[in-house]
Formats: sequence, C-alpha cells, structure tokens
Amino acid sequence: MMPRAHYTALVRKAGLLLLCLYMFVPVTRAELPAQWWQDRVFYEVFIRSFQDSDGDGIGDIQGLHSRLDYLNDGDPSTSDDLGITGIWLMPPAEAHSYHGYDVTDYRAVESDFGTLEQMRDFVAAARERGIAIIVDLPLNHTSNHHPWFVASQAGDPYYADWYIWSDEDPGYPGPWGAPTWHAAGGRFYYGVFWDGMPDLNFRNPAVSAEINDIAAFWLRDVGVDGFRLDAVKHIIEDGQRQENTPESRDWLSAFEATLEREKPNNFTVGEIYNGPPFIVARYLEQGAFDAAFDFNLADAMISAAQRGRNREIRRAHQVALREYPQAGLATFLSNHDQTRLVNRLLHDSERNKVAASLLLTGPGIPFLYYGEEIGIAGEKPDENLRSPMHWDDSDGAGFTSAAAPWQPLQAPDNVADANVARQSADAASLLSHYRRLIHLRNANSALRRGDFTPLDSSHSSLYSYLRHDEEQTLLVLLNLSEQPISDYALALEQSELDLSPPSWLWGEGSVAAPLPNDDGGFADYQPVASLPPYSLHILQF
Repeated sequence: MMPRAHYTALVRKAGLLLLCLYMFVPVTRAELPAQWWQDRVFYEVFIRSFQDSDGDGIGDIQGLHSRLDYLNDGDPSTSDDLGITGIWLMPPAEAHSYHGYDVTDYRAVESDFGTLEQMRDFVAAARERGIAIIVDLPLNHTSNHHPWFVASQAGDPYYADWYIWSDEDPGYPGPWGAPTWHAAGGRFYYGVFWDGMPDLNFRNPAVSAEINDIAAFWLRDVGVDGFRLDAVKHIIEDGQRQENTPESRDWLSAFEATLEREKPNNFTVGEIYNGPPFIVARYLEQGAFDAAFDFNLADAMISAAQRGRNREIRRAHQVALREYPQAGLATFLSNHDQTRLVNRLLHDSERNKVAASLLLTGPGIPFLYYGEEIGIAGEKPDENLRSPMHWDDSDGAGFTSAAAPWQPLQAPDNVADANVARQSADAASLLSHYRRLIHLRNANSALRRGDFTPLDSSHSSLYSYLRHDEEQTLLVLLNLSEQPISDYALALEQSELDLSPPSWLWGEGSVAAPLPNDDGGFADYQPVASLPPYSLHILQF
C-alpha cells in the first residue's frame, strides 16, 4: 500500500496540474465552470494610469496590453509574474471626465484609450493567459453631455422621461447632504452625485431596454466576462428615500436575469458603498448580482494591520460569512475612491504585508487595486488616488516618455521605493510577498473555495484559522503585531477534520501536531514555538 504522505503528495500534484490546465489553457465562455470567479484574484486597473504606449502622457489599451506579462505571463511554471487571474477595468467607455463615470457613449471606447478593436484584442489576449475581464458599468447616471440628456433637456418626446425632471425644485438634499436637484432650462433634474451626472429614470422601460442592450454588446461583441456595477444602491429612488429601495433590488434582479440569458455564467459584482453587511445581503438574497464588496471587512483587515489585534477582524469575518454566501463575498483593501493602503498603514511595508496576508489567505474573492502591491501612495483628492503606475524610478516612472504624465507622479521618495523594477529584485519586498501569496492561492483549493474556521487564540495579536475543503486542510497563523509571540495556545472545540501531523506550506522549522480531544478538536495547541513579528505561517494537515 502506498504511504499516506506519498498519496497526499500525488493528489496535490494532480490537483495543481488540473488548476494549471483550467487557468492557462484558452477556453470558450461556455466551458467555464459554475461560480468560476471563486478561483480568481482580480486586479483593478485604471487604464489612464497604467501604461502609456504612444508618449502622450495618458495610459491606453495598447500600454495595458504590453504589461500583461507582469500581471500573468500565461506560464504556470513561472513565479515572477503577479499571478492575477481576473482584471476589473474602471470605466473604459467614452466619457466627459477623466475618471469615466460620466459616460457619453456606452458603445465606444474612451478615445484617449484607443479603439474598440484594440479592446477586443486585449480581451482575447488576456483570455489566452487565463485572465477573465470585467468592466465597470455605470448604470445609475450618464454625463449631462450624453446625447440622451441633451435630447431630454431639449424636450425631445422620446427622451423626455429618460431622466428625472421636476417643474419645481423639490428642495431636499442627497444622502450625504449635497444638492441633488439641479436647474436647467427653467426645470430641475435629479442627480444624486453632482449636476454633471444626471440619474437615469429606470421606471421608464425604454431606459432599461437600452441598458440591457448595452450590457449585451459588451458581453457578446467585446467579449468581456461580466461587470462591476457602480452605485447600485441609487438605481431607483422613492422620494426622499434615495438608497437601497426595494425597487432598486427588483430592477437589478431583472437585469441579472437578462445578462444570464444573454451570456450564461457571466460575473457581476455590485458596489453598495459602505453598506452594512445585512443591507448588502438583501441584494444577494434576491439575485441582484453574483457578489458584492464588503467594506466592513476591508476596514477590519486594515485595522488589524494597524493595531495588531485580532478582535475586530475576527468579528468582521464572522459577520461576513453569516451574511454573504462565500461565492458572493468580494474582498478588498482599497479602491479608486479611498486613501491608498500604504498611507493608511503609515508607509510600513510589514503592516502592508499583514494586510495582504489577510486578504489572500482569507475567504472570498480578492480584489487588488493597481499599485497596491508595490505600495504606491495617494490621498484625496481623487486624482491623487489614481496617479500613474510606477514601473521603475526613471523620470516618467516607466509609465510614459512624455515630459509630464496626465497626473503628476507621487512624491519622489515613493517612486524610488515603490516601483516594480526595484521590488522585483528584492525577495523580501512587498511585491514579492504579493506574488508568492497569489501563486499560493492559485495552487491551493482550500484557499480559494475552502471553508473558514477561526480558532480560539490565547494571544490577542495572533489571528489563526483553518481553510479546508475535501482536498486539504490548512492552518494559517498570522502575527499581527510588531512583537514576537511565543506564549500562545490555540483551541478548537470540535471538528470532523483529519488533523494529521502537519507539514509546511509557508514557513520552515519544527512543527507540532495537535492532540485531539474526544470531539476531534484540540486545546493548548502551539504548532510553532515562536512567531516573529508580522509573520505568516501556513501548515497543511
């Protein structure tokens, strides 16, 4: 009979081979398995700031295409790429403002970025490397320069009620106290964000039909795999109730059903900004989209890295897994609307590694914001959160050959340290940590889809949990603090898992096995004698 250790090794190798075949062999959309997004690590890209290919100081599709090897080179035997398997593109459609959320033509690519044909080529090239593409779809509003709004304001009978108009100013402010009713031509129109982005009227069936057709265009004609749905809690207002109305959930559920008919098994992730998990859960329960971002969990992961304590993150994980199905939990640390992660963590590389470890070994579908993996800095205003990527420490940071990029680079000391070239050469860098973690997640099913079981810890700075599925059981140990930990004990009241003698998946040295109790759990378990500051250890049983 084959020894158990040899059998386990063969099973793991076979599983890794199948994963590699799944991730890196081109497949048609119909061949992607159900809930394929659980196996992905997504990377949020602002095309304008990623790579300039023509020297005009503005990032473009060709530039992004040229950097695919950095994101995923398509070769599972290498580990010097980032290893991401999904890309979220911030709005690629033609828009009036630099950010793209005030669309003027949903069926055209922003002219600063390139052409539709270049976008199709990019999507196909990403697919060849096993990368899924989702695009940001701003549904709630358009630009006030959009031809629909221009016609509506002019009184065109067909477009008259594509937006929300009032002969008199209703007078009430928006959810955060800003004006929402804006004067135009002797009337007033509703725009919850600002006067440059009037809200569409989704009580008009013609508006819904047009948006459905636009979404089908991107899925079918451009070939994307789904959408990030922006500002969905504002889709349909009910008077002064301007967020999270039942009508919004109903509309989104119908939209999701339309997308599924158009292209089965596409992926949609919704943004309910700072929404409490129990509110977000209502959308998921109703089938409004496949997954939603958990802002509460993001703050808890950052807090754990800031304060070095486990209580907040443990509670946030419990709430998230109570409210969200795991296939519907989208996790992240920062995005294009928020202070850059490195600023929140005081430019401390080790704390940033702790946050990355929580994101990439925890439950859910992880999303990274471009430059987060090298520690690009940025604080409000928003333009500073979306500044160019740092590829090296040259004058244009490898982003552009232009004398000045569209947005100034961050402080010289940030560029000098936070750039891909420098950190690629340093095995202890933040980028190297991200690369190792993403490749580890890609190779281990328990980290991607496995259940999450927190362990009781006697030390407040030690966060420990099991990730487990039918193939493997992993124990994650994470020292959140700047002090070494040696006086600790772990406990699990009961378990049906096979807790056989562990081996290292991340780490080295001597390890101890737990002594099971009558219910299969354990107490007073100390698998590793000492945990260095900010260190990650992963054991496989």
